[in-house]
Amino acid sequence: MKLANLAGRATVIVGDRAVDVEKASGGALGPDPAVLYDLANHDELRRLAQAATDTDLVAYDEKQLGPVSPRAGKILGVALNYRGHAEESGMPIPAEPGIFAKFTSSLAGPYEPVSVPVGIDKVDFEAEVVVVIGRTMRAVEPADVWQNIAGVTAGQDVTDRKEQWRKPLNQFSLAKSYDTFSPCGPLMATVDEYDDPNDIEVVGWVDDLEVQRGRTSDLIFSVPDLVAWLSRYVTLEPGDLVFTGTPAGCGVRRTPRLYLQPGMTLTTEVSGVGAMRNPISR
Repeated sequence: MKLANLAGRATVIVGDRAVDVEKASGGALGPDPAVLYDLANHDELRRLAQAATDTDLVAYDEKQLGPVSPRAGKILGVALNYRGHAEESGMPIPAEPGIFAKFTSSLAGPYEPVSVPVGIDKVDFEAEVVVVIGRTMRAVEPADVWQNIAGVTAGQDVTDRKEQWRKPLNQFSLAKSYDTFSPCGPLMATVDEYDDPNDIEVVGWVDDLEVQRGRTSDLIFSVPDLVAWLSRYVTLEPGDLVFTGTPAGCGVRRTPRLYLQPGMTLTTEVSGVGAMRNPISR
């Protein structure tokens, strides 16, 4: 099942057309995108998709798509979660996940411009598979994680590297949380869309240059292990987002270095989800 935040309304995508959840359910389910990431609603959402008539199915403008969880209570990211990225960074393979937070105000839609502030010249890209939490989880076992995930989407962990490494104390959260620095989308694919949810491909381009390609089967900490580890320390709640890490190839590790500049386009594709295309602007 493919789900979307379309112009701020909960929507099921069937083929290339959209079903408005509130209208199709006769008001039984509301328009808030929160309907989409609550697993308690997924059986009814599937029923609506299967029962949709030509009247329910309408064409839609992809430019109106927004992040599926626009008010995520928590956005958690993991550093160095692909072996290739750890190696290109010259750092040892971590024994436990290294976690940072991103601010909810940094969320942006899949076709929305990513804004580089004036005077900032070291803005980097990190293509990621993002999982959306679908049930409250606390101290869960890895084997129980996927049944509590609402779905998978694409994300970019855009980063101001100069601010991230500003001395005397390196920090991640602010440098990764400027407005528009966390685009997500275009859709959310439920876990049953994948033959193997532990082997999802993510690819990133800057303009026509492919810069990153990886599969979640190459993660150092798999999605089940990562989410279970997080749930030891924080209660995960429906709508929370977990950015699962980026493969090798981000701009700061390239020769020559490649940073995002106004006029470029950042494209991010996750299998089963589709491609985001975010123009870079001021």
